[in-house]
Amino acid sequence: MTKLSVNINKIATLRNSRGGNVPDLLKVATDIQEFGAEGITIHPRPDERHIRYQDAYDLKPLVTTEYNIEGNPIDKFTQMVLEIKPTQVTLVPDSVDQLTSNAGWDTIAHQSYLQEVIAEFKNAGIRTSIFIDTDLKLIEAAAKTGTDRIELYTEEFAVQYEKGNTNGVKPYTEAAILAHELGLGVNAGHDLSLDNIQFFKQNIPHLAEVSIGHALISESLYLGLQNVVNMYLHRLQ
Repeated sequence: MTKLSVNINKIATLRNSRGGNVPDLLKVATDIQEFGAEGITIHPRPDERHIRYQDAYDLKPLVTTEYNIEGNPIDKFTQMVLEIKPTQVTLVPDSVDQLTSNAGWDTIAHQSYLQEVIAEFKNAGIRTSIFIDTDLKLIEAAAKTGTDRIELYTEEFAVQYEKGNTNGVKPYTEAAILAHELGLGVNAGHDLSLDNIQFFKQNIPHLAEVSIGHALISESLYLGLQNVVNMYLHRLQ
């Protein structure tokens, strides 16, 4: 079964919009795990507009499943991850003022940089993953960085699926097959939803984990958080 890691950035966004501690990010993370999710994902950004760096530390003792911290490995981020030692760090090439992740790494142009960063995290016992597009040459180059996994950037799949083009999943299938052959684990995330997750899962071999936040929290406004988590788990079986 593919693991579901829930990205709780949007819970932090809602909390921050009013100040105070409603909703309680730490309680939500605990509840999501009790509802059956196998992981918690956060993506702190330099301006801390949703997840704050302190949140990352506060969550550490409460995440009893898998703890996945995403971000661009600037010095502050790297130091935080090395101190917290989450289950997994997912490297994302965001700019400082990035609204949301919208591209994967160029693992050819940034190979030496990624090798250095990944070695530091792996020496600390932290599993590494690289956010990446489906270009097979970039997948091959990712394997040379020393990363444990890749995370396929799935926005284009979601766009094509919504248009009725189910062939849009084919590049992801091919990328997952190649990654597995190269010894890489396969994660996926971005714009996956209740509408498309089952089809995606059925067509992506060796899919270890999906990280879902925006759609899952939005769907929960209508259907309830516990119900939505279980709907995802059912679709991922």
